[in-house]
Amino acid sequence: MRIDDVNALSSSQLPSSQLRVQFGFLSETGKRPRNEDYLGVCLGTPGQRARQGIVAALADGVAGAKGGRVAAELTIRSFIEGYYAQPETLGVQRAAAAAIEAVNRWIVAQGRSDPEMENASCTFAALVLAGRKAHVLHVGDSRVYRLSEGRLTRLTEDHTLRNPNLSHVLYRAIGIEEAVRLDHLALTLRPHDRFLICSDGVHGALDDGAIRDLLLRRSAPEEAARELVEAALGAGSADNSSAIVLDVVGLPAIAQEELEVTMASLPIQDPPPSSGDRVDGLTLGPLLSEGRYSRLFRLAEPVDGRAAVIKFPQPAVAADATYRMAFIREAWVAARVHSPWVGELIEPPVERPSCLYSLMPYYEGETLEQRLRRKPRLPLQEGVEIAIKLSRAVSALHRAGIIHRDIKPDNVILQRDGGLKLIDLGVVRLPQVEDFPVADIPGTPSFMAPELFRGEGGDELTDLYALGVTVYRAFSGAYPYGEVEPFSRPRFTKAAPLSRHRPDLPAWLDLLLARATAADPKDRFGDVIEFALELENGLARGRPVIVRRVPLYDRDPVRFWQILCLLLLLALIAALLGD
Repeated sequence: MRIDDVNALSSSQLPSSQLRVQFGFLSETGKRPRNEDYLGVCLGTPGQRARQGIVAALADGVAGAKGGRVAAELTIRSFIEGYYAQPETLGVQRAAAAAIEAVNRWIVAQGRSDPEMENASCTFAALVLAGRKAHVLHVGDSRVYRLSEGRLTRLTEDHTLRNPNLSHVLYRAIGIEEAVRLDHLALTLRPHDRFLICSDGVHGALDDGAIRDLLLRRSAPEEAARELVEAALGAGSADNSSAIVLDVVGLPAIAQEELEVTMASLPIQDPPPSSGDRVDGLTLGPLLSEGRYSRLFRLAEPVDGRAAVIKFPQPAVAADATYRMAFIREAWVAARVHSPWVGELIEPPVERPSCLYSLMPYYEGETLEQRLRRKPRLPLQEGVEIAIKLSRAVSALHRAGIIHRDIKPDNVILQRDGGLKLIDLGVVRLPQVEDFPVADIPGTPSFMAPELFRGEGGDELTDLYALGVTVYRAFSGAYPYGEVEPFSRPRFTKAAPLSRHRPDLPAWLDLLLARATAADPKDRFGDVIEFALELENGLARGRPVIVRRVPLYDRDPVRFWQILCLLLLLALIAALLGD
């Protein structure tokens, strides 16, 4: 059933500045004498969408009881209207609970006083998309699924008796109890997520594998809903069959001001947590690393369906606004850059974290620095492919106007499946955002371009320089200008050619790295993409590169003057002997 009068449409797309969705739904009576299901999707007004999100909900009136259809329709209509009537300050979970509690009380009261509503009850499953979060609200045996990155996950648990002969009997539903116990689950939205809300007339006839296969076709939401309902009826479903399919086609960006306000108010744990501690329902597993600025733990349980790690700032330094800013920047970048080569962040599973931390997926593999420390050394093919992937990661940041500023092998993860992730986005330079104080301009000295030592903030060409040094070190284990000690003022005189360390590698690679790491920015490639294309061409064609012979004066000025003086001396002696 459609509820057009509460602003539900068969398909809709919101303006690009907001959360954007497309949806479709279908409900069929099937073999039953009447349809007890009721469903709807409400976009709300533009202001409601921005503050409280989008609501999709489905109710299935319990068969055999009077007023099941009335209970289902009333539940959906009253929930949607009641949810938007709540103050936005309550948050989604509390606002939804208040709205559904009012509906439940009325249905319970009517079931006791009105013969036409005797024992009226219904299941309830709703999805509220607010900002970058999905909230699942559920009681009964209607279900909510999410298809994300090819994986189907059931987000609800049926509230039915475990006995196989009584599996159709509900022990929790709207209208059964005085106080409804509503399950709630909050998830971080990902681009291209697909959600399904369906009654037991669909999932009772189709197993999860069949549902996944149908959703994976990625047909339009209206068509996907029709395919699911028709497949369920074709598989012998004897119940009403209803489905809502909703696709996330765009996510709102996190505002810099919002991040600053949120993170400025979060306390820093002092002393920092340890393995075995629990933070916001997350259990800290083994300590992965500890440095001057942060502690990194593997989490004991998955977050948002993925293995994850959690990073806490060290109290000794994180009280400084400079280091708090690093957490803000990581979250800002993660909200705007979606690339297979750039590390992600996972939003906390609670609406408001209890302290300052960040969550990241756990990537199986090793850092590039770890790889170059073991034998055999990187061969040409493998090393150039890594360089090309890393170039794509840097290019994805540059397209968003973001400068990484700390590209180095320690910040590159080589995944076991052949993927690559550029991580540690806390020191990036953001467009039109206040930068770190001059004294705190970040970077690792051996990978910093000469202009950074002169106080410049960093740009695409300084990232290119760091990328070139990273690739040079990946092949050689050394640095083109030698290792630079912290707090020193290096002199960028003459770079050591790659062939000095790896005479087995071709001259074209030596030439490309020499250009990428040129001391003068004007001598470098125009951008990272140009560097990547040259790497691809060199690897694909293997064509020789004509290297301009560097004059002896540039290569070794002392030897040049020694030879010149010797020649002048010989000329003078010859002239004297001639006389």
